[in-house]
Amino acid sequence: MFSQELALYEVDGTSSSSNRFAPSTEKNSSSFVKHLDGLSNKKLTRYLKKEGIPKKLIAKDNDYFDKMWYAESAHIFDVVLEKTEAEHTSSLLSKAGDSHYYTGNLEKAYEWYHELYQQYQEEMHEDTYLKYTQTLKGTGKYRKAATLTKILRQKRDEPLNELNKIDPRTWEGVYTVKIKNLGINSRYSDFSPMFHNGSDIVYASAKDTLFLTSRRYRRTNQPFLDLYVAKSKNKEGDLSSPRKFSKKINTKYHEASMAFSLDQKTIYFTRNNYGKRLKRGKNGINHLKIYRSQYTNGEWGKAEELPFNSEDYSTGHPTISPDGTKMYFVSDRPGGFGETDIYVVDIAEKGGFSEPKNLGRTINTEYKEMFPYVAENALYYSSNRPMGFGGLDVYKSDGANGEFGIGINLGKPINSNKDDFSYIIDATGEQGYFASNRKGGKGDDDIYSFKYTLNLNAIVGSVENESTGGAVNKASISLYNNEGKLINEAVSDTAGNYLFKNLGSTTNYTVVAKKKGFVKDSLPVETKENENISVTQYLKKLVEEKPIVDLFEPSDVYFNFDSFKITPRSAQELDKLVTVLKENESLALKIESHTDAIGPEAYNKYLSDKRAKSTRDYLVSQGIDPSRIISAIGYGEERLLNNCSNGTRCAADQHRLNRRSEFILVSE
Repeated sequence: MFSQELALYEVDGTSSSSNRFAPSTEKNSSSFVKHLDGLSNKKLTRYLKKEGIPKKLIAKDNDYFDKMWYAESAHIFDVVLEKTEAEHTSSLLSKAGDSHYYTGNLEKAYEWYHELYQQYQEEMHEDTYLKYTQTLKGTGKYRKAATLTKILRQKRDEPLNELNKIDPRTWEGVYTVKIKNLGINSRYSDFSPMFHNGSDIVYASAKDTLFLTSRRYRRTNQPFLDLYVAKSKNKEGDLSSPRKFSKKINTKYHEASMAFSLDQKTIYFTRNNYGKRLKRGKNGINHLKIYRSQYTNGEWGKAEELPFNSEDYSTGHPTISPDGTKMYFVSDRPGGFGETDIYVVDIAEKGGFSEPKNLGRTINTEYKEMFPYVAENALYYSSNRPMGFGGLDVYKSDGANGEFGIGINLGKPINSNKDDFSYIIDATGEQGYFASNRKGGKGDDDIYSFKYTLNLNAIVGSVENESTGGAVNKASISLYNNEGKLINEAVSDTAGNYLFKNLGSTTNYTVVAKKKGFVKDSLPVETKENENISVTQYLKKLVEEKPIVDLFEPSDVYFNFDSFKITPRSAQELDKLVTVLKENESLALKIESHTDAIGPEAYNKYLSDKRAKSTRDYLVSQGIDPSRIISAIGYGEERLLNNCSNGTRCAADQHRLNRRSEFILVSE
């Protein structure tokens, strides 16, 4: 992407990736991880069974973790915990969770933190509690996050009344977002919009208004970047009358990514390091610097560079806090966590600056963090970290007093499978601008406006007893998206009612209602455009010879495609069930097994029956009396957990959710 050079370096206009600073993402350790990845399942299993190998892997993993090589340590922790007989100690689970947390994989971090919480709750450190809470929020488990926050506050003897102010929903969920490609975009790169003087937008562009253009950026054959200013045209965010910002600031090289002081009389912007010609550091690279210019007597003065620039690394992408006291910027300076990190400095009254401070692991990763923008109690920035939609994605980190939590991906349509960046939002929190090179634009990078409107999409539900028609209170209600991911939970009230708000419009969901003593009900629901959808679920009372005492749902008791063999991970979960049965001799068991919808229904019925029988056989092999297993029944594809039915295209992990065994414990 043309604009990404503002966080890289140039040698005569050629992007260079040869100089990466500590901790480098290209480590010798990667060869060992690649070696593990290259082993077939059979060879890996044989390797892991060798005497002393798990212990050696843990030692190597601890070394990676101590060096903050979190991507490598996360990978090996998974291998140790999932594929070996190593004890799941508090230290091992904590470091595994931390490794995924610091690399932005919140789903996997939640898995290990959750196991840590279940087994070693009293031993958990306070910072681990906090990270666990963040992963709960980041994966949509807001109710559980609120509970954990309450426990932590009680341990600290802090007041609990502030918890009532917490909205347990994602920031973007309350809104519908409308975006628009702006008319000022050219066939070249246009990006980095910034508010100026109320109604103006200053931005960077590679377009050139001269009839004859002689100077070209050799990497893209585009003109060099200059700063432009355009007028706000209407309430929809359209811009008009673009013109060059200032002859004193624009030069023959690049100027871009700017910010303004609170009084709008000082501009901070990014420019190539040059005097009469381009200057290079010790490594021969022309780096980027932040410059400052003052507005006096009706014009912008000569630019001066800021004191924390360097000849040997790049500094750019400045943004100013709403109160004007802090500057946030991007740099690849030594001592960072990744390719480019976000830093902050205090701005003194007379224009001086404090020493730059790295924003830390909650913001910065091994990858690129770029284009920061600070609004009231929030930091927006772009990153190409894993688990995004593709390329650079825009993230939001909530915070206070200059401290920010982990970034939450703003989702679609702000983000796409291309690069999405330089996001800014006005003081109302309702509209703003960002840049993207997504499909359908006019040029290399285009500027888009966006506007948030209140989201009125909701599912209003009720749960009734199928036999009596009476309300079923305290039923557990789970809401799944069309990928089978749990996104919210509720409990029916005394009238049997529940509510899920802030949902996507014209979106398919699945609502699952269950309560002890009733048959679980699953209902597909499609929302409309800003309307409440009313649904009623009818739970059938279970009529059993023996009363049900509990529903046991081990996590990840799944099967591989077209297979009924018990995997090592499933065996670990089944061992927990064995423990429950051995400790409670009065309990018996029912096994229900299922398949995905791939293949003929008759074959899937046969396959699910084989899965039920193999599950039963495993439990018997572990010492469970066969007489205690009341039934082992396969239901084929009759009870899918999501919308991945025949003819519906779904990802592999969505189909995997349906290849499962479920268990019902009953008293004898």
